[in-house]
Amino acid sequence: MIDKDTPVYMISIVAKIAGVHPQTLRFYESEGLIKPSRTEGKTRLYSERDLVRIKRIVSLTRERGVNVAGTSIILKMEDDIERLFEALAERLDQEAKSLLVELLSELQFEELNREKLIDILNR
Repeated sequence: MIDKDTPVYMISIVAKIAGVHPQTLRFYESEGLIKPSRTEGKTRLYSERDLVRIKRIVSLTRERGVNVAGTSIILKMEDDIERLFEALAERLDQEAKSLLVELLSELQFEELNREKLIDILNR
């Protein structure tokens, strides 16, 4: 089984899945929103994690009307929150993790991906 970080998808496949033109993916890359892997022949390859990020970018820009600069800030903040929860997961004992998971389950968030954070804590 291929893990989420293994680059396997070519740009045409990712563009089709995400519903964007390949040039849009090149633009996202030039703006620093994504960083696909490259083969020795310089072909872009995308991982499952890249695909999830691209879908998030498309959602923010098309559905929510966020510009590229705003999208960049949102993605950086989401990455920061994920790193924070990874650090917490490493340092907290099981009881504290369970309490945090319980709290996350009880609170209502409009934008925060609660399931992703709970998954990090339960690893």
